[in-house]
Amino acid sequence: MSFFVFIFADMESTYKKLWKWFKIVFLIYVLGGIALYFLQDFLLFRPVSLKRDHNYDFTEEHKDINIPITENSNLNIVQFFSTDSVTKGVVLYFHGNKKNISWYAKYPPYFTRDGYEVWIIDYPGFGKSTGKFTEQILYDWADHMYKFARSKFNADSIIIYGKSMGTGIAARLASVQPCKKLILETPYYDFPSVLKQYFPFYPVDWMIHYKIPTHRYLQNVAAPITIFHGTDDDVIRYKNAERLKKFLKPADEFITIKDGEHNDLFNFAATVEKLHSLLIK
Repeated sequence: MSFFVFIFADMESTYKKLWKWFKIVFLIYVLGGIALYFLQDFLLFRPVSLKRDHNYDFTEEHKDINIPITENSNLNIVQFFSTDSVTKGVVLYFHGNKKNISWYAKYPPYFTRDGYEVWIIDYPGFGKSTGKFTEQILYDWADHMYKFARSKFNADSIIIYGKSMGTGIAARLASVQPCKKLILETPYYDFPSVLKQYFPFYPVDWMIHYKIPTHRYLQNVAAPITIFHGTDDDVIRYKNAERLKKFLKPADEFITIKDGEHNDLFNFAATVEKLHSLLIK
């Protein structure tokens, strides 16, 4: 009889320990979910703001433009000018989730030397841009930038370019406005799919405020599309971007950069040479 009492007591002790650990794990899970929900902007975006009177010290010829959208919001654009003898058009460049235009200023020479101006926009809270940050406002500001470009260039002289976070914004713009080409560097299927790779145990689809469904927008892009993605990208994984292939038109291109990571694709000759071939056409 004492043997069974001992076994029962041991089972009860084990149950209590398991129940205790379950409660701890569940509490951590809940607290983690709450943190993810309320801190998602901090996790997703890393802006660095600048004072309105900040002077960019770029070596390339450029012009700094501020466009008031409302009393409390200002859209900042930096225009880098063509270094070729002839200006063929403009590249509307939508950057990633880090810092501000200064962080991406090393890329315009890859375009300006082939006769294109490069206009880079800062999102609300990034650089000199101010105002509320929402998915719809990102789209609205892209529309403002496009209309501004159309005052100087024809639609068939406008290339829409997106890098990382900016690829979804660029794809959406190209889906509603005509352009010469859409070029995407390290794109994603949609925002929730990127978060799932970091938080696979949470129902990210309904927790995250930002959707930016690149895959949906690509289906409505009439212009030629070129995608660049590296096989070693650990920010937006190659398999994530690869899901976009089925939404491309027969003549569109998905360029795989072997060993390429998220921020080093321009270190590969394949990227630079392919971009050059796209720009001289």
